[in-house]
Amino acid sequence: MTTLLTEQRSTSLSAQQLSQQRVQWRRELHQHPELSNQEFATTERITRWLKQGDIRLLPFELKTGVVAEIGQGEPLIALRADIDALPIEEVTGQPWTSQQPGVMHACGHDLHTSVMLGVAHQLKQREAELPGRVRILFQPAEEAFDGAKQLIDAGALDGVQAIFGMHNAPDLPLGVLRTRPGAFYANVDRFVIRIHGKGAHAARPQEGIDSIVIASHIVTALQTLPSRVFSSLESVVLSVTRFTAGNTWNVLPQSVELEGTVRTHNADIRAQIPHKITSLIQGIAGGFGAQAELEWIEGPPALINTPAWADFALALAQETGYHAERAESPQMGGEDFAFYLQQLPGVFVSIGSASDFGLHHPAFDPDESLIDAAVNYFSELAPRALRIVAQQ
Repeated sequence: MTTLLTEQRSTSLSAQQLSQQRVQWRRELHQHPELSNQEFATTERITRWLKQGDIRLLPFELKTGVVAEIGQGEPLIALRADIDALPIEEVTGQPWTSQQPGVMHACGHDLHTSVMLGVAHQLKQREAELPGRVRILFQPAEEAFDGAKQLIDAGALDGVQAIFGMHNAPDLPLGVLRTRPGAFYANVDRFVIRIHGKGAHAARPQEGIDSIVIASHIVTALQTLPSRVFSSLESVVLSVTRFTAGNTWNVLPQSVELEGTVRTHNADIRAQIPHKITSLIQGIAGGFGAQAELEWIEGPPALINTPAWADFALALAQETGYHAERAESPQMGGEDFAFYLQQLPGVFVSIGSASDFGLHHPAFDPDESLIDAAVNYFSELAPRALRIVAQQ
C-alpha cells in the first residue's frame, strides 16, 4: 500500500492530508494484524513509516517492536503504543477488515500505533524546539503480557524519567479522556485448577469419585473469596471462564480442569489469593476423596498512576479540547503498561472511541476520528512533560 509520505515529505502535507495519512496507517495495520510476538510485518511497516520521516531508530535487541527517538540532550521521557492483535475472527464488514483469518485488531492497538506514529512525525517537525528527548516505544505482545518486560530487559527505559501511554475506551464517547491518580487498572492473574477423581459409568456413580460434582462445588465456593474472605470494600473479582470435563455422555470423567482469572488493585490481597484458593480447593476435593491442584500464572500488577502526572494529564486534556474526567474508581481491566509504572513515574489514560461493541469483540469498530485529537494531545504533552522533568 502506497502511503502519502512516499509521495511527498510530511513537512509539506496539509492538516487534511496528515489526518488521511494517519487513518491509512491504521487501516493498513488493521488489514494485516499479527499475534503477540509474531508482529514481524507490523514491525517492518512501523520502521518504514518512521524512516520516511527521518525519525531516529534506536538499536535495541528486540525480536519484534520498534523504539524511536526525537530530540537531543536531556531530559528524556517516553511514550508507548502497543502493536499486537488478538486471535479473533472479525465481523465488522468494513472495507479494511482483517485479511488474516482468525486474527483481528479487536483491542485497538492499530489505533494506538497510528496515534504514536502521528506524534513521532509531528514532534519531528518541531524537533529543534524540544527541550530534551522523546522516546517512543512501539511495544509487542501486550496481549501476552510480556511485551513491556521485553522492552525493559532490552534497556528501552534506560535514562527515561517519566512515561505516558493510552488505551482507547469504546464505552466512552469521542472527546472524553479519563484517568485517575493511583490505582487505575487491576492486576491480571490467571489460574488453572485440576481436579482428579475416579472415573466410572454414569449409571454407577458410586463406583467412582465424581470430579464434575467436585468441580461444581469448587466453582461455587470460589466466589466466597471476594465476598466472604476479603472485605466487600475491596475490589476483588474472581471469574471461572472455562470448565473442561469428559468426552462422552455416559461416563463420569476422572478429571476436570477449570480456568479463570483474578483481578484486584490491592497488592496484599493479590499475594494471599493463590494460598486461599489452594486451601479451598484441596479442602473440598479432599472431602470427596479426590485431589486438586492449582497452577497460578502471574500477569501484570495493578497499574498505579503517579498522582502528579495524573493531575497534569487531566489539566492538559481540558486545555486541549477534551472533556477530562477523573475516574471515581479504578477499573478491572489489566494492562502491562503497569510494569513501566513500577520502574518510573507516569500516567496512563483512557480515550473515548465510541464503539457499539467492546474490546475483544469480533464487531469492535472504534471511531477513527479519535486519532487526530490524540496525536495533538500527546504532541503537546511531550514538550510540557520535558519542561516539568527538567525542573525536578
